[in-house]
Amino acid sequence: MARWLIKSEPFKYSWDQLLMDGSTVWDGVRNNQAAQYLRAMALGDELLFYHSNEGLAVVGIAEVTGEHFIDPSDPKGRFPAVRVGPKRAVRSPVTLAAMKAEPRLAGMAMFRQFRLSVAPITDAEWDVIMELAAGQ
Repeated sequence: MARWLIKSEPFKYSWDQLLMDGSTVWDGVRNNQAAQYLRAMALGDELLFYHSNEGLAVVGIAEVTGEHFIDPSDPKGRFPAVRVGPKRAVRSPVTLAAMKAEPRLAGMAMFRQFRLSVAPITDAEWDVIMELAAGQ
């Protein structure tokens, strides 16, 4: 099972909205690298749901509930989308500042390519973020 971080601006689509909807199509990705990550996602992969632009924090854990397919919002049919569903909120949101201050997270893909809306997370990075989310 792989793990990923997905970003959304809360005013466009928030964690609370995903909880209400129960499932959504993760679409609108138009970056080639992010599209490759979407294509690599498999059923059951875990996702950190990160609020970007406002909030700037990991706020929940979701999962891939439907593997990639052609993004219905892409008129040219070149980019993928996946279906995601919520698993649970994190106990304490993990802010961008907290992640950047944590030396064990210095190599995160998110920090190397910050504009990407999808990035891989290693198991070690996942464990550190879960530790921070538990408020420890």
